[in-house]
Amino acid sequence: MSQPKEHEGREITVTFESRRCLHAAECVRGLPHVFDLDSRPWVQPDGAAADRVAEVVRRCPSGALQYRLADGSTEEPDRPTTVTRSLAGQLVIRGDLGIRTAYGDRHETR
Repeated sequence: MSQPKEHEGREITVTFESRRCLHAAECVRGLPHVFDLDSRPWVQPDGAAADRVAEVVRRCPSGALQYRLADGSTEEPDRPTTVTRSLAGQLVIRGDLGIRTAYGDRHETR
């Protein structure tokens, strides 16, 4: 499994795991000056307030984007767990999830 790429800012670090990306573009639509596909690196976490960046990262349906605040806190899972179907027909699961994969067990929030 690929390791997520870290984009470190002063108040928030955003990680991106390309293999998980569904190209829903929630990030690009939400904060185009932070998530700019034409820039290198394409994620500029200091381009907006950390709480706003975290809000947009939580919109990522696949969990390809995740975040860690400077104080070490991360995304809180939804309780209770929810399952919805996206317009594209994918199931979106949000909650305190334990996932078993061929690469080992993972803890996820979405």
